[in-house]
Amino acid sequence: MTTRPTIMPGFAAANLPLGRDPASVRRRLVAMEQLLEGLFVIPGINRRVGLDVVLGMIPVAGDAVAAALGGWLVWEARNLGMSKASLLRMTGRVGFDALLGLIPFVGDAADIYYRSNTKNLKRILRHLDKHHPATVTINN
Repeated sequence: MTTRPTIMPGFAAANLPLGRDPASVRRRLVAMEQLLEGLFVIPGINRRVGLDVVLGMIPVAGDAVAAALGGWLVWEARNLGMSKASLLRMTGRVGFDALLGLIPFVGDAADIYYRSNTKNLKRILRHLDKHHPATVTINN
């Protein structure tokens, strides 16, 4: 009996908390960013990519789905009470990424090098660290 290898160890729907508390939101957002930006490594350039790149290869519809998933990060940030200026900046990143995705080949390269979801997650984590210090996690 062989076991099926997992692309992302520890990533399962059962592991994602459904609560509205900041710690649950933090874990959900980190998991979503990992799904969108870091599922596997591209050999040769040694760069982590995720579902954002895969979806970007599907003309128009893929970029729309990727933008919607990026928009979900912004929606969660709104629910955390982030400022309108931060939300606007985050929405601009998602929109810029989506617009770049409409350009063939340029959009695919942009998905690899311009990581709007990672930048947005960093902004959200800074907010959580400042306003909800109990949610801070230490990465080894």
